[in-house]
Amino acid sequence: MVRLLVKRGDESQFLFDTTVDMAVEIVIPQITAIYNGRLKVDRICSEIQELADHGITVPPNMQGLTEEQIVELKLKDNWEDKCIPSGGPVFRKDEIGRRNGHAPNDKMKEVLMRTVEEAKALISKKQVQANVCVTMEMVKEALDQLRGAVMIVYPMGLPPHDPIRMEFEDQEDLSGTQASLQVITEDECQLWWAAKEMHRGKKLQDYIGRNEKTKLVVKIQKKGQGAPAREPLVTDEQQKQMMLHYYRRQEELKKLEEAEDDSYLDSEWSDRQALKRQFQGLTNIKWGPR
Repeated sequence: MVRLLVKRGDESQFLFDTTVDMAVEIVIPQITAIYNGRLKVDRICSEIQELADHGITVPPNMQGLTEEQIVELKLKDNWEDKCIPSGGPVFRKDEIGRRNGHAPNDKMKEVLMRTVEEAKALISKKQVQANVCVTMEMVKEALDQLRGAVMIVYPMGLPPHDPIRMEFEDQEDLSGTQASLQVITEDECQLWWAAKEMHRGKKLQDYIGRNEKTKLVVKIQKKGQGAPAREPLVTDEQQKQMMLHYYRRQEELKKLEEAEDDSYLDSEWSDRQALKRQFQGLTNIKWGPR
């Protein structure tokens, strides 16, 4: 198996296993699906944290309005009485006016937050250090865990305009958001290795040979953005270790120089003949004219 370390810019994303016989046009959709799936899990986790704190999202035409403005415009949230969390709500006002403030109680909140942590850990970038490959099955498992937790807390479901429900139903609208800049569609996705683009229509072995026991660093990039920056010759951690080794070596050399210093031999106390000359009256003898 060939192991690919997929990076976006300088940041490691996940490990992916494949073979040298695999065509590039098959590898790209698989990597793109995992990459975008991890982004979806992160977006849902962020929204669930808001759901746990402040309840469901109010309708778009009510978001950001004050209570006085809502009364004045005679607006009403028809989903407020339908989407009640299990165990009853606890009021926690949303200062930005995006959610209705009827949050789940502490027990239900704990269910949501614990599931968020588990889902994040499943597709975390730390899996790279643990040498664990993230698969599409793991992404789906994380999504299923989050969906199950939301159903436990909100058995009647969420409003159709709530971003969590829209994410689960693949109806999310990311236009105009920072999240839209992170998503890479299959058509615009490019894979780069060693400053070379891996073109569709070729196999991995056309670039790396037939050695299956290979680990590559590949970078995922949007079409039209050009070649990504090359990988540094040494990593930050390797550079730190090199600097630490150099510092320790300098300290060792400094101690050796101090140990080999023989300037003390010129001192009076180190002269073995000093006592003899003192008895013979040969001390403090000066040569030269008076």
